[in-house]
Amino acid sequence: MKPCARQPIKRPTPRRRNRQGGFTLAEVLAALLFLAIVIPTAVEALHLASLAGEVAARKSEAARVADRVLSESAVTTNWTAGVLSGTVTEGILDFRWRLTATGWPRGPMQLLTAEVTYSAQGRDFSVQASTLANLQSMPATGSGTLQY
Repeated sequence: MKPCARQPIKRPTPRRRNRQGGFTLAEVLAALLFLAIVIPTAVEALHLASLAGEVAARKSEAARVADRVLSESAVTTNWTAGVLSGTVTEGILDFRWRLTATGWPRGPMQLLTAEVTYSAQGRDFSVQASTLANLQSMPATGSGTLQY
């Protein structure tokens, strides 16, 4: 028997990477495309939320004005004269109001409705508030006036 000559086992040598770590051009372009879609969408969503917030804030103020007009009219009995209207200015905002009294089908009651119109974002909106008033429980003469 011949002695076997041992041959060294060749192991794969690790290849050297000549590149440094980083992103490829395709990855960078894909990220930029994604941002080009997401950022304008997010900005538009924030803009719409801001508009909705402004309209909601003005609506809340208009509802408060309508409540105040109804309360003062019921106390001063101005509503017996028919239709009343006016303007309330709060800060830089103007609220136009109109008060109408219509007969209630049962008894001596009157339905008082205050409609307040306001502007927001270049459009007109309105809020209505109503209550019932009893003619018999009111004083005979209405001497008060609404002043804003």
